[in-house]
Amino acid sequence: MLLKSVNYVRPESVTEALDILSSNEGAAPLAGGQSLTNVLKHRVASVDLLVDISALSELRTITRAGDGSLEVGACVTYDEIDHSPDVRAGHAILARESSHIEDQQIRNRGTIGGNCCLSDPTNNLPPLLVALDATMNIRAVGGTRHVAAEDFFKGYFLTALEPGELLVSITIPPIPVGGGAGYVSLSVATDSKTIVRAAARVRVDGVIEEVRVVLARVASVPIRHHAMEEALRGVAPTAELVRAAAELIGSDVEPIADGHGSSDYRRKMARVVARRAVLAAIEEGGRK
Repeated sequence: MLLKSVNYVRPESVTEALDILSSNEGAAPLAGGQSLTNVLKHRVASVDLLVDISALSELRTITRAGDGSLEVGACVTYDEIDHSPDVRAGHAILARESSHIEDQQIRNRGTIGGNCCLSDPTNNLPPLLVALDATMNIRAVGGTRHVAAEDFFKGYFLTALEPGELLVSITIPPIPVGGGAGYVSLSVATDSKTIVRAAARVRVDGVIEEVRVVLARVASVPIRHHAMEEALRGVAPTAELVRAAAELIGSDVEPIADGHGSSDYRRKMARVVARRAVLAAIEEGGRK
């Protein structure tokens, strides 16, 4: 299906883009366009004006601060994340997961900001960013605000962004010594949508000192499983104790049912991927 006629503008700065977005009710930002273009082609939604931000240099940077934290511009592509020495130096898991999103053509165009702002429950990066305790940096004409990734995703295709606002970058804190991150997905096939996935960040110092466990595809947004986290804090990082903690994932999650699996199947598989993600995080931390 052909794209319906739509007005288009390519601002030369973030400031100009914000002015346009705030003064045009039917305007929408265009980054990589991997999802938005298809949405418009299939008439799922419509916009009056596309504001192309893909070439704005302000949104295309990757910066590693002295404390090891990482700031990634919203229009940085998956391929750029994959090949960034700064990302690989301290957040290798982000590079790894970006390296196999869809195919190479999509990785060349798709952006981290677009992946997050779409808020599709099947997308790869949101649960990982929640596990890594990332902060979403949002600008409007009136200034900048910062929203934890955990609070950014509000529902199916719904985020904390208000009209006229733009996600400009994502800040990811350093993974400390003794810390690691894990990410596990269960899919029908290599190129198919994920049935369920989990991301984890763990810091071990004799026992598990810090832990974040995030589940995706069991709700409309990535969710932390606080009961599993609480069961893991202060215990030895053994496979048996991690397995026992994962068994706490139960009726407190209500996954959707579809042709790829029932709600109960997804719930059971959530325990499996959560356990594997935590063990992967522990193993990575032990290598540092």
